Amino acid sequence: MSDRQLAVFPAYRDNPYLNLMLLAPRARRWHVLESLRLEVLEQHLGRLGAGDVFHMHWTAPIVQRADDDLDAAQVRLDRFRSAVDAARDRGTKLVWTVHNILPHDARHLDLEVELNRYLAEIADAVHVMNAATAAAVAPHYSLDPARVVHIPHPSYQGVYPSSMTRDDARASFGLGPDDHAVLAFGQMRPYKGLDVLVDAVRRLPADQRPVLLLAGRTSDEDRVAIDRLLGDDLRAVREHDHVDDVDVQRWFRAADVAVFPYRRVLNSGSLHLAASFGVPAVLPDEAHLRAEFGDEGWIRWFDTGDAAGSLAQMLAREDVEWHAGAVRSATAASRRLMPFPVSRRYADLLDRVSAVG
Repeated sequence: MSDRQLAVFPAYRDNPYLNLMLLAPRARRWHVLESLRLEVLEQHLGRLGAGDVFHMHWTAPIVQRADDDLDAAQVRLDRFRSAVDAARDRGTKLVWTVHNILPHDARHLDLEVELNRYLAEIADAVHVMNAATAAAVAPHYSLDPARVVHIPHPSYQGVYPSSMTRDDARASFGLGPDDHAVLAFGQMRPYKGLDVLVDAVRRLPADQRPVLLLAGRTSDEDRVAIDRLLGDDLRAVREHDHVDDVDVQRWFRAADVAVFPYRRVLNSGSLHLAASFGVPAVLPDEAHLRAEFGDEGWIRWFDTGDAAGSLAQMLAREDVEWHAGAVRSATAASRRLMPFPVSRRYADLLDRVSAVG
């Protein structure tokens, strides 16, 4: 067994991104310590020393727990910093992946900014998946360019079953040959702008409206809101729970385009999932997204200044020639970012960081 330890927090066992990124480190015999709770993380950090690495991912579990008031959140932040500082004093290195500018729906925003500034200051390497992350987070905290490492999000090429034909997938949803299917895939939460998508579709004449394919885990409260949004005049196929791996292909194979009407987003795994199935995508026209994906022919952009209007115009167009090229472009993009080569780049980062005295 390797004597190099990698503590990962929070380690969501069902998160495909984490599982893919850890492929190469595990192959290089890094011993991975996974935790979801601060109490367990403290134990893991206590076992780390020189040559080991702590990789911090999503920051929300530290100070954004729903049952914590401000004082309790401050205590958790202090405990986290004490444990990390002690590990670093013993020679442990810290890698931080900036997944979001700030956590979505943050309750204790000031503490969250304090936590992010702390990580930005002490991290030996800051991993970003979007090349323009430093500019995107600049209003809240600063990243040292010398410690920023850009490793893009891997695709999911070859990860999910992909045996279903497009015709079979569409038939399973009752879609006819002339139906235009627009997919919104992933957890359905307010910041993801589902209301913008629904508004855009409703602005189209009834005979030009696409069928909405909506799939992803949804809270009871948000499901009630979505019911109200859709009313009884829009055609939608919905799955408000986690989509099993074997069923992911059905949703993407049936779709003509995947729409991401996010109000704010830095990285999106679902976007790469769309590429992996050759599905063109529509994104908000924001500078940091353009910086990462501006040259991709499978992506189109809606104007965030008139989100619903711009999106409606885009969904009304039937550009068969563009769509065929976009499918090829998405597939090529997915192959460029095959999971294991991206994971090797991550393993190289760990090796470099851990070797620094």
